[in-house]
Amino acid sequence: MNLKKLLLNGRVLLLILVIVGSILTIIAQGITYGLDISGGVEITVQLEKPVDQSTMEEVRISLENRLNTLGVKDITLEPWGDQIIKIRVANVTEEEANSIIDTINRQGVFYAEFNGVIFATGADIKRVDQVSYEPREGAWIVPFSISKEAAEKFAQLALGKVSYPVDIFLDPPVNSTLIVSQEIYTLMNSNEFQFVPDAKPLPQRLKEAFNIDVVPYTNQSVEEIAKLAQGKEKVILVGVNGELESTLKNLGIKVEKREPRAGEAADEFIRRILGLYGPYRLQEGLTTGEPHTELAISIGGSKEDIAAMGQAQVVSVVLRSGSLPVKVFVEGVNYIPPTLGEQFRKQVVQAGIVALLVVGLIVYLHYRKARIAIPVVLTSLSEVIAILGVAALIRWNLDLPSIAGIIAAIGTGVDQQIVITDELLGGRKKEKITKRSGILKRMGRAFFVIWASATTTIVAMSFLFKFFVGGLRGFAFTTILGVLIGILITRPAYAEIAKVLLSEER
Repeated sequence: MNLKKLLLNGRVLLLILVIVGSILTIIAQGITYGLDISGGVEITVQLEKPVDQSTMEEVRISLENRLNTLGVKDITLEPWGDQIIKIRVANVTEEEANSIIDTINRQGVFYAEFNGVIFATGADIKRVDQVSYEPREGAWIVPFSISKEAAEKFAQLALGKVSYPVDIFLDPPVNSTLIVSQEIYTLMNSNEFQFVPDAKPLPQRLKEAFNIDVVPYTNQSVEEIAKLAQGKEKVILVGVNGELESTLKNLGIKVEKREPRAGEAADEFIRRILGLYGPYRLQEGLTTGEPHTELAISIGGSKEDIAAMGQAQVVSVVLRSGSLPVKVFVEGVNYIPPTLGEQFRKQVVQAGIVALLVVGLIVYLHYRKARIAIPVVLTSLSEVIAILGVAALIRWNLDLPSIAGIIAAIGTGVDQQIVITDELLGGRKKEKITKRSGILKRMGRAFFVIWASATTTIVAMSFLFKFFVGGLRGFAFTTILGVLIGILITRPAYAEIAKVLLSEER
């Protein structure tokens, strides 16, 4: 066999480069598994009534904001039609899954607080106008109006308190004890959340408004922390490592643990735990003692500042809802324990290996030639590696339907490799396989069949990918990806390899 000539063939060389690139990508980025493999919970949320796209987006953002305060990772919310939202959260325990469901079922609670006093709740927000950009202030503006009672209360509280912080909260951890790291405690008492020395620091505001105790962790004993938690609904461990969580739970105390996400700044971590938006600096015009029902929150930034605009829109949603624009109900819950997901993954790997071996055996029994069966199996394996490489590159969640799509693509690929092989073998009976014009003619017939088959598959799967959500999209995606990799890379390479192997057999 002229191995050197084969390796220098452009199509074979391209296949080798794709395989090497895919392996490196998989090693570097890893494969992201879907919920049914990594374990987690899928929650189907139904809206009270059908809504338009804008309202659906508000519900999605509002739910996402509320769930983010729980500190769960890998959460995705996917609207489905005009009345359903699919929520998927990977790598959570059953207890965390129940906490998520409780949060969804509970209507969000909005508070506006100033210097430790709650002056407005969701019921006091009367209107929220569209977010707009104000060039004179160089800021994105969220205009809103509050009730007369809330305006009068705020006017008394804010009298003469220029630049004091104004906080708004959505679902704060009311009546709880926060055990925080020394770093977090120092930041909560800093100017970041206080603005002026005369204003009350954030922990004091939390205590007076919501009965939230913020305690720095200084290696207190479990008994000391349990004593601090008496009369509280729960203890939240914030950036505190160790075995405190399990030990406190053994004492019958409700405990939640919060950790910063990768790349999350400490101040953003604090805001997420507390459900805090702000604080916002009080402008002088609102400190005269005169009630104002028309207010606005300014988010500094240029007109092109996408982050500032996004922040303003989030504040608008929080103000607009306090709770959600429409009522929602948990329609269905599918919880998969991580151990069961791990078992699925092993079974899928075993099934894939067995499928490749069986395919190789059947091809061998059909042609009675190992030099045909082995390249077919290796080509199919290279197709799997290429698909996984692309999935790792774009961070596609590889779930069970996606893997089924890979297997379907392999099956289609084997069929097409048999078409190529049959054309080459059939041609040998009539004319010499080394005759270039004859080879091109036969390959042309084979690839016409392959391209026609691939086109119909891609068209059919495209509709599935476009109009369905959930697992079926994964099946459609990997099937299309496998077919494209096959007709563009692996099938042409296999044809070159088969030509060389079969011509040497003569």
